Formats: sequence, structure tokens, C-alpha cells
Amino acid sequence: MADKNKSSPLPSSGAGLLRFFEDETKGVKVSPKIVIVVPISLIVVSWAMDLLFIP
Repeated sequence: MADKNKSSPLPSSGAGLLRFFEDETKGVKVSPKIVIVVPISLIVVSWAMDLLFIP
């Protein structure tokens, strides 16, 4: 019996640009929370340094 997930077609989009990849890729796995928190904290730290250390 054939596996339906492997033989099913990809969903279509207007320009044919929509693709879904189910394969895992090699690389660093980063939590979405970290992706949001780190840039926001860097912005806050830079604002604090601007306010406190520049006369």
C-alpha cells in the first residue's frame, strides 16, 4: 500500500511559489522565543546605554 503523504501533490498557489518542506535540515535549532527576545533586549540595552552614558 502506497504512502499517501509521499504521493500527494503540493498545494497550489497563485504563482506556483508556495512550497512546503517536511525534511529536517542540518543546522542550529533556535527557539522562536529566543529569536524575538534577543533583538528586543539588544534594543533596550542600547537605549539604556544611550540615556545613561552619553552626557
